[in-house]
Amino acid sequence: MKLNLKRPIIFFDLETTGTDTTTDRIVEISMVKISPDGEKTIKTRRINPEMPIPAEATAVHHITDEDVKECPTFRQIAKSLKAFMEGCDFGGFNSNRFDLPVLVEEFLRAEVDVDFRKPRYIDVQNIFHKKEERTLSAAYRFYCGKNLEDAHSAEADTLATYEVLLGQLERYDDLENDVEFLSKYSTRNQTADFAGRIGYNEQGEEIFTFGKYKGCSVAEIFTKEPSYYDWMMKGDFPQYTKKIITEIMLRNRKF
Repeated sequence: MKLNLKRPIIFFDLETTGTDTTTDRIVEISMVKISPDGEKTIKTRRINPEMPIPAEATAVHHITDEDVKECPTFRQIAKSLKAFMEGCDFGGFNSNRFDLPVLVEEFLRAEVDVDFRKPRYIDVQNIFHKKEERTLSAAYRFYCGKNLEDAHSAEADTLATYEVLLGQLERYDDLENDVEFLSKYSTRNQTADFAGRIGYNEQGEEIFTFGKYKGCSVAEIFTKEPSYYDWMMKGDFPQYTKKIITEIMLRNRKF
C-alpha cells in the first residue's frame, strides 16, 4: 500500500530526558519524510539536551550523557530542522500528546519561529486505540506481522509507526487513505494549544479546559480579570500555551 499524499508527510519520534512536555528536552530525534511519489528520506540525530539525562530515561532509550556530550544542541540544528519540515504534514505514535508538544517547546526555546497550525497531524496511536487498544510493539506485531527490534530507538519507532499506519489502512475499510481524514480521525479533541489547556466551545471560541474557569471564555476572563493572564504567564505552563493566550489577549485589546 502507498499512502495517498498531496504533500510530504514526516513521521517522527523523540527520545527525551523525561516525560514532562514543558521542561524535558530532546536527546534524539528521528524523522522519516515521505514524498507524494513515495520517496523516503530518513534523518536521525542525537542532541545534547544541555541538562543531565536521568537514569530512569537512560534505562528506557539507553542514551547516556557521554553519548550526547559532543552532539549539537537543539538551538544549533533548529533552523536546518525547520527547513526540512517546511510544507509537511506530520505523523507519529502518541505524537499529539507528547512528541509534538516537546518539539514545539524546543523551537520556542531556540527562538526559531515555526508555524505549527498549518500542518495536519496523524496520531497512529489514537487510531490504534480506537481499534485495538495496544502498545507500539503490539501494534507492529498485529498490523505488520513482525517483532519490533530496537524498541525505544527513535529511528526504529519512527519507521515502525509509518508501517503501522500503512497496515491500518490495509486492514480497515472505513479508514480513508487521505491525510486530512486521518488527521481528524486520530485527533481526540481539538485544542488551541498542544498541551490541551485551551480548547474551543461550540461557537469556536477559545475556552479554558482546567481550573476554576474551566469551560469559560479565555477572552472574557482576561477582560474581567487581567491578573489571571499574568498568573498564567508567570506560571509553569508550556511556552506555546503562553504564546496562544498572549495572542488572545492582544486580539481582545483591539476591540
